[in-house]
Amino acid sequence: MATTAPTILDRILADVRVEIDGAKRLRSPADLRSMIADAPPVRPLDEALARPFGLIAEIKACSPSVGPMRAENIAEAPTAYEESPAVKALSVLTNERHFGGSMKRLKEIRASVSKPVLRKDFILEEYQVREARAFGADAILLMASVLDAARLKGFHELALELGMEALFEVHDEEEVAALPAQARIVGINSRRFKAPEESAGFAAVGGAGSSEKDFSIRLDTFGLVDRLPADTIRVAESGLDAANVASVAEKFHAALVGTSLLRAPAGIRAGLAAFEEALS
Repeated sequence: MATTAPTILDRILADVRVEIDGAKRLRSPADLRSMIADAPPVRPLDEALARPFGLIAEIKACSPSVGPMRAENIAEAPTAYEESPAVKALSVLTNERHFGGSMKRLKEIRASVSKPVLRKDFILEEYQVREARAFGADAILLMASVLDAARLKGFHELALELGMEALFEVHDEEEVAALPAQARIVGINSRRFKAPEESAGFAAVGGAGSSEKDFSIRLDTFGLVDRLPADTIRVAESGLDAANVASVAEKFHAALVGTSLLRAPAGIRAGLAAFEEALS
């Protein structure tokens, strides 16, 4: 019997479950409830993404697709994003093993900016939804590639109960069909997380690679935007830079960008300036 080649998503999800177990040992559900009571008020992501077109700018230390980001860009990112008129919100990776993030870092960034902050991670349990709000997140990412329709709906309802919104992420028509009717913000991700690691060209696990080419991107995936309900706020995710971002500005409300900014050789402010010029 033929065996299915492991995907980068398989590897990441196994590690995410280890991180969840570790977080639970540090903070009980009762601890999270106490933290939520003291958390800062939510900044509405949907209002921030209203027209005109803008960016959800990301902060991460590394990525499985291209490896480490530039340290100086990471350090300057919160201030640069706060000051850029093109940036509507921030996305903060909290997965440690593959993206070098943490909940502590999310809390620090949230306290240093005035724009909404999205917790970007592989949300698999209700615990993580509550954890996001406890550390100050204004919204969470819910991936239709890892959650069934029931959990997408249930986690969204919990997020709304806690005052947050969700950015739903889809890659194909089947995942679009699994979205709850109440889905307000939908992102189309051009990255092939379900491709075998070797064929997708991912860097070594943990971001140790240094490839400049990300073979996991399929930009034609953005054509899926025509399958989304007309009243959704639409976000283009992955594979976008200053050279091609204008191509999605007509049908999308925002683009989620990270690597092209965080690896910009001339610095993150120069990278942002290029986006601002492209969108002017």
